[in-house]
Amino acid sequence: MDVYANVKNYALRYSDCDFKDEIKLSALLSLTQESACASADELGFGYDDLRPLGFGFIVVHTYCAFRRPIVLGDALTVETWPLPPRHVFFERDYCVRDAKGEEVAALASRWCLVDLKSFSLLTPEKLGAAHTNCPYRDEKAVEPPAWKIAKTEGTEVRRFRAYSSDCDHYLHVNNARYADLFLDCFSMDELAGRKITAFQISYLKQVKEGDELLFTRKDEDSTSTIEAFADGERCSQFKIYFEEKR
Repeated sequence: MDVYANVKNYALRYSDCDFKDEIKLSALLSLTQESACASADELGFGYDDLRPLGFGFIVVHTYCAFRRPIVLGDALTVETWPLPPRHVFFERDYCVRDAKGEEVAALASRWCLVDLKSFSLLTPEKLGAAHTNCPYRDEKAVEPPAWKIAKTEGTEVRRFRAYSSDCDHYLHVNNARYADLFLDCFSMDELAGRKITAFQISYLKQVKEGDELLFTRKDEDSTSTIEAFADGERCSQFKIYFEEKR
């Protein structure tokens, strides 16, 4: 029996890359989001399957480890598969390879199935036959150091107001958009001499159109933690791991 995986090919565009000609974190998250949606469609619990039920999947944690920088000109293959759910958490992993078949990044994510009216959490049984017949895989692409990011007491670095172009069909700021918002807490000079080796995001509370976010940042050795607050409430966190370029 073949081991399930959804495999999609992508060619990087100029608009997918930053000032260093490396993939934007938001572009990488967009590619994995596309792959996740395609896989869910195949398995019978995609957007069109869940919309009539009033259900939806919301990502709550993402962790990515880079094996090497992904650069302009790279052709990427994204392989993704679901892991067995744990109570209300649905895990999905990704392996990103270049044209030579070498792994360039590995990602792990956790999602929740929610009732879109009440946003109450739902268990896998609500998926019915799609859950019962799903070919879940136990294999991990990468093991996050921890799903939760420790709270910090950082220094305010910027403010941002969410607008319509930041939001998706769930009427909140899309998960990939957060990566740009967090990286904008650094200047180009700060990022120029540093290699990103890993990053993780925790999505704690929805941010809607019109909400104002306050971002704080705390630097520690080779990591930085950025937290976003709306009306004084912590709504998302970002931890990034750096290595000085030689």
